[in-house]
Amino acid sequence: MTTHENTTKQVWFITGTSSGFGRALVEELIAQDYPVVATARKLESLDYLPEKDNVLKVALDVTKKETIDKAVKSANDAFGKIDVLVNNAGYGYFGAMEESDQAQVRNMMDTNFWGANDMTIAVLPQMRKARSGRILNVTSIGGLATFPTFAYYHASKFAMEGLFQSLRKQVEPLGIYVTNVEPGGFSTEWAAGSHFAVAPENEIADYQLVHEAKNVSETRGATHSQAGSPELAAKYFIKLASMEKPPQNALFGADAHEMATKTYREALAEFEAHQADATHLAYGDEDYWQ
Repeated sequence: MTTHENTTKQVWFITGTSSGFGRALVEELIAQDYPVVATARKLESLDYLPEKDNVLKVALDVTKKETIDKAVKSANDAFGKIDVLVNNAGYGYFGAMEESDQAQVRNMMDTNFWGANDMTIAVLPQMRKARSGRILNVTSIGGLATFPTFAYYHASKFAMEGLFQSLRKQVEPLGIYVTNVEPGGFSTEWAAGSHFAVAPENEIADYQLVHEAKNVSETRGATHSQAGSPELAAKYFIKLASMEKPPQNALFGADAHEMATKTYREALAEFEAHQADATHLAYGDEDYWQ
């Protein structure tokens, strides 16, 4: 590959580009002639990409620090910098909390949360030095709102939301902006196969509500019946990275917008309903509790 250290366009580094959002984003970036580092656990899954000087294909397992360090070095050797990091690698876990396989849950957390954490730590030094950078984290509407089906998946995405909201406050004064992307339902492979969504082998009958919701989600995933277009989502990713000051949260999809606003309105109503008790817990408030 020819080195392009003086490229004026943003250099993108994206995890999990074998399919779904990652693949759609890489294809759109290539169409717009951006330098892009496309990564996947299995290099052969990137065979769909053209052989071009501004496209670097790298094997990367975000749960293994040595492959992260090697991938970041390869990107810097090829392009001299990383301007935009997209933490996209991840998968889901269906199941009630009590019936979930804890080893599988921890594996998912290693990918979804710790993988994004470790990738970000690997690129932050060069972004700090440049006083510039964009970090886009694909969390989920499941990082803002919850459903009975995804207890541990929600945990991984809520953890990402908290970590990266705090990171935004740490690095914004340095010219680095962090945005959490919260997609709703999109027509990807996320819920269609075992790599993208894992479920317990031994279900507990009492959690029938969870199992029914799981079946609906799997059916939608298998039929790609979600309304969201990954191709249009790719255009929004690029717009976010080009904004002078991108938002902290970027809802992707009308359903995500509806669920998020409903969740926060319900939370605010609950806060207000219990305001009296919540605000009478200081010294001097003893008479309130008589």
